[in-house]
Amino acid sequence: MRHPHTRTTRRRVVGALTAGLLCAAGPAAPAALAAPARSAAAPLADGLALTPPMGFNNWNSTHCRAEFNESMVKGIADLFVAKGLKDAGYQYVNLDDCWALPQRDADGKLVPDPARFPNGIKAVADYVHSKGLKLGIYTSAGTKTCNSAGFPGALGHEYSDARQFADWGVDYLKYDNCNNQGVDAKQRYTTMRDALRATGRPIVYSICEWGQNKPWEWASGVGHLWRTTGDISDSWSSMLSILKQNLPLAPYAGPGHWNDPDMLEVGNGGMTDTEYRSHFSLWSVMAAPLLIGTDLRKASPATVDVLDNREVIAVDQDPLGKQGTVVSSAGGRWVIAKEMTDGSRAVALFNESGTAQRIATDAAAVGLPDAAAYTLRDLWQHRSYNTAGTIAATVPAHGTVLLRVSADPHWAAHPPAAELGLDGSPLLEAGTPATLTSTVTDLGRTPARRVSVSLTGPAGWTVRPTSATTAAALATGGSLRTGWNVTAPAGTPTGSYGLTLEARYVSPAGQRVTGTVPLTAAVVVRPPSGTSYLSDLTWLSATSGWGPVERDTSNGESAAGDGHPITVGGTVYAKGLGVHAPSDVSFYTGKACGRLSADVGVDDEKGTKGTVTFEVWADGTKVASTGVLTNAMPAQPLTADVTGVQVVRLVVTDAGDGNDSDHADWADARVSC
Repeated sequence: MRHPHTRTTRRRVVGALTAGLLCAAGPAAPAALAAPARSAAAPLADGLALTPPMGFNNWNSTHCRAEFNESMVKGIADLFVAKGLKDAGYQYVNLDDCWALPQRDADGKLVPDPARFPNGIKAVADYVHSKGLKLGIYTSAGTKTCNSAGFPGALGHEYSDARQFADWGVDYLKYDNCNNQGVDAKQRYTTMRDALRATGRPIVYSICEWGQNKPWEWASGVGHLWRTTGDISDSWSSMLSILKQNLPLAPYAGPGHWNDPDMLEVGNGGMTDTEYRSHFSLWSVMAAPLLIGTDLRKASPATVDVLDNREVIAVDQDPLGKQGTVVSSAGGRWVIAKEMTDGSRAVALFNESGTAQRIATDAAAVGLPDAAAYTLRDLWQHRSYNTAGTIAATVPAHGTVLLRVSADPHWAAHPPAAELGLDGSPLLEAGTPATLTSTVTDLGRTPARRVSVSLTGPAGWTVRPTSATTAAALATGGSLRTGWNVTAPAGTPTGSYGLTLEARYVSPAGQRVTGTVPLTAAVVVRPPSGTSYLSDLTWLSATSGWGPVERDTSNGESAAGDGHPITVGGTVYAKGLGVHAPSDVSFYTGKACGRLSADVGVDDEKGTKGTVTFEVWADGTKVASTGVLTNAMPAQPLTADVTGVQVVRLVVTDAGDGNDSDHADWADARVSC
């Protein structure tokens, strides 16, 4: 399949304050995404995949490298048992592409690669089965698979290949879409369905046609799950793009027929721990298959802790089989609610943006009945509280707070929920005091008593309260607000530094509660007086849809420093920023600058491909934008007045048509201060 970059690959890839417990913001805005009509196709009535499949697939961690072999597969099965992942529900150990030889044998049979699998696939299946697990395999609904080596696909060999898989003891088939010869997708995938059925062996059938033919509209009677998007990659922008494509498809999912937004990247190193927790939380609230994509032999304890969070897994595996739906999404503040079998709601408060935000909704908005109070369970903290009805949190940049909320008559057994937040800019100039305000707010039906708060910073920093740090009691909705002066010593290097906000209180039943919230403050410097190229300044944050943001070169490919001279419409520029949509680069201007300018356009390195839009945002307000720009257009001048602005963001979008080949340049980008 096509990829949005020059390298030949398998398929196409279509610094802030951290969270407190809960905050007392008001109800969220109405839903932003309209749901489609549900497919009329009846799901397969074979009793398979009644909850989303859970397991492992090697592709995201090994691709086609030599380390993908029998030893690895057996090692993963061993680790499923040893690390408790089998007990958590992970069941399938799945092989991806490159397991076979490029040629069939004289009888037209598939031949396992003897270097990778010297004992054959059946021996591997037998080993996996001996651990109480199941084996999955891969091929394509085409003449060849997606790898450039040209491994044989199953088109025209469906019944023979399905028979081999069944004879080997295969329990799961991932069926890809490459080299399909233009044959109708529904026909190709239905033929393999019939071939699998003819074997008499129960085999979960994963349709991987990348969402090209809207499989959610027809595949519930063909397979057990279907990919809704192109391949995921181990980046924030890829995960976010796929999330947004999959969320509106909730009406099509249910027991035995699942939307598949692709495998997990948790632990592969391209995202932060916060982003990986969001990835796992959001896939679970979407009732997505949970297929581990990292090499568990190398996984850190933090990675295993994410993958083994039983309370989050229970959201994904809930037998009602409802995919979560969007309640609101204004300003990148997402509320996604999932109905559960017991009548509770799993609620994801997800912050798409690059700075901490308060995200709020209430019990009625997520579909819960009226009640005097509710039990609120934080699925990452593993703690329960009571709430009078507000469901809210101060959520860190790219973070997700995942809650399970119920109209529980025993709510009073839990302490009141309390929000810890910090108002004010987290951007500090060294040697200059910054004024911040902490809040501790009681969201519960019961009072919080003997409330105290503290704020601490790195060694050498000065952190002083300017108002009361204690309160005898807080009633429902009441807050303790405390002012703080925070000073980083003169000469402190630019960068991110940790602060810790801690609150303590006692419930009416005498339960002692401590909430400790890690926060992030950034030490920044203003741009020098005069005109500066943005590529010569230190940015606050930078995200790019493929590869890193590049200074003074184009985006190039995925590796840092692999770009070319910035070239738009045949004009070469020595200075600028090279990005790939969707991207977001922010700079601190400290209210000291006036004018920002750039020549913007799609870089020539992608030929005739690429459509993007450019935007300039000033302290959260869009102050300049282009229309849709294509590679056929010369660079366009873009200017913005940033007078009195503290933070400027340079944003590139995919213009609404996916991010294929969207290499975008901020050529000669400069700011006058």
